[in-house]
Amino acid sequence: MDGMVVADERLARTRVRFLTEEPIESGCVRQPILASWRRSRDLRVQADRIDPRYLGDQNLDIPLIRGAEPVLAKLGEQFDGQPISLILTDPNGVVLTQSTGDNELRRHLEKVELVPGFSYGEQSVGTNGIGTALEDGRATQVFGHEHYAEHLENLACAGVPILHPLSGKKIGAVDLTCWYKDAGGLLLALARSTAEQIRQAMLRHSDLHEMMLFQAYLQTCRRWTGIVLAFNEDIVMMNDRARQLLDPSDQSVLLGFAAEALESGGRTTAELALSSGQRVRVFCRRVPGRRDGDVAGGVLSVKLLETGETTAGTVPLLPMYLPGVVGSAPLWLRCGHDLETGFGRKEWVVLEGGPGTGKHALAKGMHMRRSPAARLCTVDASGAVDAAWADDLRHELRTHPPATLVVRHAHRLSAAAAEPFVRLLRDLRDEGGPWVVLTLAPGTETVPELAEPLKFFPRTVQVPPLRHHAEDLTELIPLFLSKLGYGGRLTCSAAALHLLMRAEWPGNAGELYQVLRKVAQRRRSGTIVPGDLPAEFHAVTRRPLNRFEVIERDAIVRGLEDADGNKMRAAQLLGISRATIYRKIHEYGIVAPARTS
Repeated sequence: MDGMVVADERLARTRVRFLTEEPIESGCVRQPILASWRRSRDLRVQADRIDPRYLGDQNLDIPLIRGAEPVLAKLGEQFDGQPISLILTDPNGVVLTQSTGDNELRRHLEKVELVPGFSYGEQSVGTNGIGTALEDGRATQVFGHEHYAEHLENLACAGVPILHPLSGKKIGAVDLTCWYKDAGGLLLALARSTAEQIRQAMLRHSDLHEMMLFQAYLQTCRRWTGIVLAFNEDIVMMNDRARQLLDPSDQSVLLGFAAEALESGGRTTAELALSSGQRVRVFCRRVPGRRDGDVAGGVLSVKLLETGETTAGTVPLLPMYLPGVVGSAPLWLRCGHDLETGFGRKEWVVLEGGPGTGKHALAKGMHMRRSPAARLCTVDASGAVDAAWADDLRHELRTHPPATLVVRHAHRLSAAAAEPFVRLLRDLRDEGGPWVVLTLAPGTETVPELAEPLKFFPRTVQVPPLRHHAEDLTELIPLFLSKLGYGGRLTCSAAALHLLMRAEWPGNAGELYQVLRKVAQRRRSGTIVPGDLPAEFHAVTRRPLNRFEVIERDAIVRGLEDADGNKMRAAQLLGISRATIYRKIHEYGIVAPARTS
């Protein structure tokens, strides 16, 4: 014991010398620990305190938990009342479960926030049994002052990565933590045994799941000559065509779409534009598991949509030059080029997209570019309640012939107005009348009133939502500020732009314009900074908030601004605990302002 104390004191002095960048004696620190210290220093982890990132309540309905629960429960019974903690984490070191039968150890682990929801990855707290085991990919012991951060020196921990039994993918870690004075040589052996038991339990549970998914994948490959992908939480399978034709970013787009589709229903068919600009039709189906309501995964069949006017989807698109229209994202450029192709071929075009996506701006811009001296006629089908609407439009077109006719909100066309509108379209086509553009809301092409009118429109162009080409905010914001009369006087900071680019924008570019209009009423010159933006842009949530939650979120945002981004000070100003403010920041997706000191 005396030798252990002497060695620990020597290690403590060596740690201090390392942290103060003084030379350290060779052999004083185990090589894996020294390598971890260096990584921790490079990551600028605070060594004088414990400050793990809080990532909120984690999803516990996952195969890892289902496999680990019975193993850890049985082990916990054996250690009942003993000062040892059983900890399970995700592959990033975020604690999923933690249990101990000793009250003193429990209180200490709560003090150092080694509890569910907090990250013990190396990038968060430096060298420790969890983070270092995950970083090195092997079983790791960390004793006393081998820990990088203070307040862990009285602990010993043994962490072992857990690998998926079929894919070999790292899916988490199991860690046994006890007092340093109680640590023995069997701690790591026990952690290894526990990790293997969890892996075997997952194998028993997942074996049938993966087999069912694999069978569904093979069946689809036999029936489908195109791209096939199969996936669940742990594995992804793809055929050779998928590897040859899809780059990693396109694979991510498809898998992300499929994951959302499986949550909402059993089968989904959709047309997507990949990051390369290539259009595809996707068929996604759910593969049921062995129990009712259980899901083994999903299978994607993907067809590349070839168009006469395009070559390979990876050919770069030239910039658009449409008056009043900006943007250079591939999806947005593809939309503009498809519209121009329709104009060049004298094909009438349907522009389909959500409110505020820029459908009318595109049609108007195309007219201004190709027929700048001619008349543009824009009408709204929202008022098409009877035959008189089509008659009035016919009279207008004869009295003042336009080069382009834009019919907005065509999905609102009434049944009474549909037939006379069809007659008008037929006459315009036969007489060689104007180029006609309809705008529709997404998914409304099947409205019965549109069945006949749409026969005159061979081309539908999908106008993407703003969140799918958020990089275009760098061009949209100056354009809108100029339209509002603040061009050259008001600019947007990089920090504010970052927050705006994170937003969902359900109202698309139209919503962005209104937000900038409100901001400019308060900030009429200079630079827009994060504090000028409404509170909702400091947070990203995946569900609507009730009125109380909106008030709470806004109070936390303002508190963080008043505290210059210091979470501890903000918690004190708001009269809440540090743990509560971390939880709320995560829950509401709040981005704290950068600290100036």
